[in-house]
Amino acid sequence: MSNLKNVFNYTVLTIASIVSVFPFLWMVVSATNKSVEVTKGRLLPGSHFMENFRNLLDSTNLVNALMNSAKIAIVTTLLALLVSSLAGYGFEIFKSKTKDFVFNFLLLSMMIPFAALMVPLFRMFGTISQIFPSIGIDTMTAVILPTVTTAFLIFFFRQNTKMFPKEIIEAGRIDGLSEWGIFFRLYVPAMKTTYAAAAIITFMSSWNGYLWPLVILQSPENQTVPLLISNLGSSHYPDFGMIMTAVVIATLPTALIFFFMQKHFVAGMLGSVK
Repeated sequence: MSNLKNVFNYTVLTIASIVSVFPFLWMVVSATNKSVEVTKGRLLPGSHFMENFRNLLDSTNLVNALMNSAKIAIVTTLLALLVSSLAGYGFEIFKSKTKDFVFNFLLLSMMIPFAALMVPLFRMFGTISQIFPSIGIDTMTAVILPTVTTAFLIFFFRQNTKMFPKEIIEAGRIDGLSEWGIFFRLYVPAMKTTYAAAAIITFMSSWNGYLWPLVILQSPENQTVPLLISNLGSSHYPDFGMIMTAVVIATLPTALIFFFMQKHFVAGMLGSVK
């Protein structure tokens, strides 16, 4: 009976693994084939990857799009980690009568879809553009600012802070450390797995962001990778081999970051404190 159960479990896991890996495998294989072969559903690797890559470089501003996406994702991740961890730390450590009310109100904001906020945000940045053009419409700052703080990240840091030993904070205060010193010298090093998990989530979300950059970025030189891929797919005769090559290149940064930090990611999601 035990052997039969193991066979069933491994069969289900094998099927689930194939279903999960197949889209990624098909994407990589398609990047090595011509467009006509992709449309025919060819599942064997070809020899046209370099040709597709050269066509992609010649017909698009891929390097500039990658740089734009990298700048937005890196700055967003760094600012989000700083602001959200400070907020999560403050909500958990400091006492206040209105703290829980404010936090619950903040969590309610997660119920509002971003699509409902786009028009007010666009109008706000349109007004800002008339005063400070450098942070208004069609700037990377306008892409970054609305995504710096999220209710999820603040909630994530607060929940992990619950497992941070409060005795360390008291010891730091007794030793004369300021609250900023406690945060940066004691809290941040101990919560590195939480920061790693939050960094992966934020970087992937920012790198793959499409809707808000589509609305706020209007110049071709400010185009990000998702927007570039979308433009390739909306042409009259899309080159699917070239599109798949662009998708593979766009997937590599997030895939590499996740694979190198997956242990920290799992530990952070489980609430581990080191």
